[in-house]
Amino acid sequence: MSKLKRKLKAHFAKTLNSLHAPYVKSSLNDPYHQVFEDFKVLTQQKENPSILEIGSRDVSDLTRRDIFPHCTDYTGFDVREGGGVDVVGDAHKLGSVFPDKKFDFVYSVSVFEHLLFPWKVVLETNKVMNTGGYVFVSTHPVWPEHEQPWDFWRFPVNGLRVLFNQFTGFEVITATEGIPGRCYSLSEDAPTREMWKYNVNLGVAIIAKKIGDYDSDLLKWDIDITDVVDTMYPPKRET
Repeated sequence: MSKLKRKLKAHFAKTLNSLHAPYVKSSLNDPYHQVFEDFKVLTQQKENPSILEIGSRDVSDLTRRDIFPHCTDYTGFDVREGGGVDVVGDAHKLGSVFPDKKFDFVYSVSVFEHLLFPWKVVLETNKVMNTGGYVFVSTHPVWPEHEQPWDFWRFPVNGLRVLFNQFTGFEVITATEGIPGRCYSLSEDAPTREMWKYNVNLGVAIIAKKIGDYDSDLLKWDIDITDVVDTMYPPKRET
């Protein structure tokens, strides 16, 4: 990169940061982050809890097992082998990997956008959870495309809420969006020109309680992911 380009890039970044400054908020009290803290408290209230993490591989050089030091029965599950993974498998088939009602708590962070059939994973999660247990899911209402070609969905808070309903065997305890941001249109389309005035949220999180088994005659999804896609979730990129 030439010296001029570096100067222009630095100037642009400084200008953009100054424009954003009035809108930047502390993340310490962000409601999105608070939901995970609430989930951690729930796990601490049960003696020797069994916890399943869906999507535990250290894709971002991050594992979460140490966040739950009180848990002696912790299973990291992922579609690929890697750091933090105890069991390799497809989240759409949890019920064929683990015994029924094995886990007290199930959680995933930034995974649901990569699930081809997220509603199927909700049903499979129900299978492997104890009644009265809790599930935590966080994902994104708005986020750049990533981990292509396995990036399928974005979830506003109500979109996530409707997955965990009485028919899938859950009761929503809390659900919220957070991590505020701004969106800028690069199109001349008139309806998009004032989009920069509005807030968008980059994170959404939910805690739901399992209240019972779902009716497998009413709700079923027998389509396999291989019937729809012929690709595989991308491996971790070497840096």
